[in-house]
Amino acid sequence: MPENSKNIMGEVEIPHEIVKEGERELDNLPSIKKRIEKSIDEDISKALEIVLIGALFVKASDIHIEPEEEGSKVRMRLDGILHDVTNLDNSVTRKITSRIKLLAKVKLNVEDRPQDGRFTIVIPFKEDSLSVEVRMSSLPSEYGETVVLRLLDPRKLIAIKDLGLRKDLFHVFKREIEKPNGMVIVTGPTGSGKTTTLYAFLKTINKPGVKTITIENPVEYHLEGISQTEVNPERGYDFANGLRAIVRQDPDVILVGEIRDLETAQIGMQAALTGHLVFSTLHTNDAPGAIARLVALGEKAVNITPAINMVIAQRLVRTICPGCVKYEKLDADSFARIKEDLKTVKEDVFKIPSSSPNVPQPVGCKECNFTGYRGRIGIFEAFIIDEEMEEHLFKSPSTSETRKMAIEKGMVTIRQDGLIKVLKRETTLEEIDRVT
Repeated sequence: MPENSKNIMGEVEIPHEIVKEGERELDNLPSIKKRIEKSIDEDISKALEIVLIGALFVKASDIHIEPEEEGSKVRMRLDGILHDVTNLDNSVTRKITSRIKLLAKVKLNVEDRPQDGRFTIVIPFKEDSLSVEVRMSSLPSEYGETVVLRLLDPRKLIAIKDLGLRKDLFHVFKREIEKPNGMVIVTGPTGSGKTTTLYAFLKTINKPGVKTITIENPVEYHLEGISQTEVNPERGYDFANGLRAIVRQDPDVILVGEIRDLETAQIGMQAALTGHLVFSTLHTNDAPGAIARLVALGEKAVNITPAINMVIAQRLVRTICPGCVKYEKLDADSFARIKEDLKTVKEDVFKIPSSSPNVPQPVGCKECNFTGYRGRIGIFEAFIIDEEMEEHLFKSPSTSETRKMAIEKGMVTIRQDGLIKVLKRETTLEEIDRVT
């Protein structure tokens, strides 16, 4: 083994010179491509380090290594969109994959079945070092193992004020998460930022006098002052069993990574009704649909509605790059369509311009990797269960009926929130159409 073998099992420390190079040069995909291809001839370990540090400097969330018949693709996901970085010979890919598997503590000689592992990247900056956890997943494919690395950069943990909330919604969120009990559910597809939102809630209410325990699959980010546990089904520690044990620990706040079955839903709601504040996620397309989803799991509406304070649905949209943006007058047809979509939004939430405004258009520059976008924010809808809504839900209405009533009571839909952000020049109409 190399002399630095103490670092290759589970942890890799990026050399100072590569970090300096990254700060200076590896801030866009073409530069990363050029440097990877140069380093392959020098050292496979160094090539992997370039891939990792480059991904962190361009703020990629995932790295994909995908073998094909002639060579392998290396791709990175930036702001939710996959971008090709470079192509490698399959012989080089196998060496890089072996290095990753060694770091992730998975079996090197197993190539015919999926494996999951993890390792840590340590980046020594001048002022301090940064540790980034990496989740590794390998999957057998026709031409070799496909590897995906998910980068859990702790710098992505943000406060509630940075989620992209409208002022009125910010106050609603603050009010609901500071209640002493009840359940708050965040819904949306994979990759829609649910975990980021829940962690922002925990950061807001995390105080010395509050005991918070989480059960997650897996623990994605580590928060100081919070007890975090990870499910392990092989040992009988799943969400339901874990949640049952957590309640006996006398917590004030509980985070359940996901409600997947009736037992977890029932225990979580019982906890919400007995003096605990419970946060969780659920896979539904919109906020009102969460009730139907819980009913489909087997719970009764009469047990659901007293426990839940608020259901949030969200998506992530890319924000316009301020370095290269241009503004164009919105055409009449698009403006008419937006006004129609926003007709139920009250003026105290957002006042629609009287004439067609200028809105941003993506251009593309080095700063945004020539995409025209840089960074993402959330678009949200929040479904509050008050007494009137509770009575409505006792009648077992359809999701469309519940959605209609929520809108009548002032709910701004995800699409409406996105269109408001277009008119506020934060994103583009094309981006909202893509996501919603």
